Amino acid sequence: MQIRSRKVNVHVVLNYSAMGLLVVYIFIHALLGIIDQLTRATTHLKKLPQIGCNGREEFCNRKYSNITHIATHNAPFVGVLPMDNNNVDIPTQLDAGIRFLQAQTHRNTFGKLSLCHTNCLMKDAGLVTDYLKVIKEWLDKNPQEVVTILLTNGDRLDIAEFDKAFNKSGIIPYTYIARGDPNKWTLDSWPTLGQLMANNTRLIAFLDTGAEQTKVPYIHNEFSYFWETPFEPLNDPSFSSCAIDRPVGLAKFPERARQRMYIVNHFLDTKIGGIQVPNRRDAARPNSWGGTSGIGTHAQRCIGMHGHAPGAVLVNYFDKGEVFKAQDRLNGF
Repeated sequence: MQIRSRKVNVHVVLNYSAMGLLVVYIFIHALLGIIDQLTRATTHLKKLPQIGCNGREEFCNRKYSNITHIATHNAPFVGVLPMDNNNVDIPTQLDAGIRFLQAQTHRNTFGKLSLCHTNCLMKDAGLVTDYLKVIKEWLDKNPQEVVTILLTNGDRLDIAEFDKAFNKSGIIPYTYIARGDPNKWTLDSWPTLGQLMANNTRLIAFLDTGAEQTKVPYIHNEFSYFWETPFEPLNDPSFSSCAIDRPVGLAKFPERARQRMYIVNHFLDTKIGGIQVPNRRDAARPNSWGGTSGIGTHAQRCIGMHGHAPGAVLVNYFDKGEVFKAQDRLNGF
């Protein structure tokens, strides 16, 4: 009995030691994040000037489908904790020139539609309604800008829940509706940014799962209009793949795929105690233009395979690296 008790005590000590090391590691990671943010606080992100459409006169006559956006991955998850993907809040992201925001949604413990990272216990960044209000307020103040939002429906909730959030936020008057059969929609079907601006339909909304455009026409099914490259932020740091990963089965129909925009997943993760989290420390490397893991290298590979530039390149910590240089280059500037 005494031997067994000692064995149990040894296991308890080891388990607590492992937990303690994990807590220390997370603390150090958070501390490094705080230092990083304090350092970056001295580097002011420039506000994109209100010129033409989305900061460029040339975009006014260019179709929405013919513009490459740098997109913030998990845009509302801001802070210094390991699960945070961004250093600055939504208005600052938009002021700096981000025009494509991606976010995860889940139902929180109170049954409300929230912005949650994987689940609402890990990270809850607030209600989707409040997120949309922030974007609406920014659009109110910036009449020459077109913004895209992509929401993921992690709990496969009914579209009515998203419709309710949009209604409560007051943002619906800004939403664009892609009218017509999505299966017949092509790259040429999209309006120009100038047309979107003239009609004041300056918000384009997509949902990855559960969209029903016959019921809620302004929330578009992402995979009727986009496809995505593989999501392998840990296993492929050179970003070698431009394959059509989602929606499943589209790769068998390359001609159909060429008539859709696509999203390049371009961000790195690391592991803390066996848990996969965003790689804040090395974010500048994938956010550079060149190099083996740069945005330009990855995007040019995809252009060579698919015949046109991506509609969005999804990144973490956009304020590190050269993301706007990459955006300009991919748009021909």
